[in-house]
Amino acid sequence: MKLSEKELEIVKILEKDARTPLDMLAKMVGLPVAETEALVKKLEEAKVIVQYTALVDWRKVDGHEGVTAMIDVKVTPKRGVGFDEVAERIYRFPEVTSVYLMSGAYDLSVVIEGRSMSEIAQFVSEKLSTLDSVISTTTHFILKKYKHDGIVFDQGDQDRRIVVSP
Repeated sequence: MKLSEKELEIVKILEKDARTPLDMLAKMVGLPVAETEALVKKLEEAKVIVQYTALVDWRKVDGHEGVTAMIDVKVTPKRGVGFDEVAERIYRFPEVTSVYLMSGAYDLSVVIEGRSMSEIAQFVSEKLSTLDSVISTTTHFILKKYKHDGIVFDQGDQDRRIVVSP
């Protein structure tokens, strides 16, 4: 779908802050509120805007720290469907938050979330690595999130660590 200049502006603004009020969005793109609302609805119906989400820093919520892992997966693609069939089987697991087809040393990058490292290890050994097309996996645990989707985490903490020399 080819977007107009105004539609592209709207998408970029909402991607940065999905909670931008409609009247403010209209002012930012220089359109009447009704026209802006119609363009947003059109973008939603066309699934250009897929979903509005919140980015949550779970480390700040007691009892919800959890563990996130990125798993490199080498697979044997199937004739006629390539990587799509195995990617679909993987993304259907509820633990999986993202699946990407990659170039380079491995084929798929899988992001999963669990309550503990052992829960993720169990997922890899019992669910992921047992799939027919999976040749090998390499699991990387995320130790600290500095920036996600363009948002810097703990920016206040970083500001305190900046040392200014006279």
